[in-house]
Amino acid sequence: MAFDTHASVKKLQEAGFTPQQAEAQVEMVLALVEGNLATKHDIELLRQDTKEMETRLNHKIELARRDTVIWLGGIVVAGFAVMAAMIGVVIAFVAL
Repeated sequence: MAFDTHASVKKLQEAGFTPQQAEAQVEMVLALVEGNLATKHDIELLRQDTKEMETRLNHKIELARRDTVIWLGGIVVAGFAVMAAMIGVVIAFVAL
């Protein structure tokens, strides 16, 4: 974004500002504009940060998926163990 400071100072002087007032006003506006604009470097850093966050999030999702699969597998194994124990109890009663 281009900001023509010379033209701005001239406009303010034409509106009745003293040269010192016009220059001070333009310096304040320029500082405000420059302080709030993102540069190409800022945008690149933001892209880099976003990619890093996405990578970390994908890693956490993969770990959660793995942990869920392990947990569910444990439940299935425990279920089969309980069923085997129940079958053993039934067989023991039938054998009596």
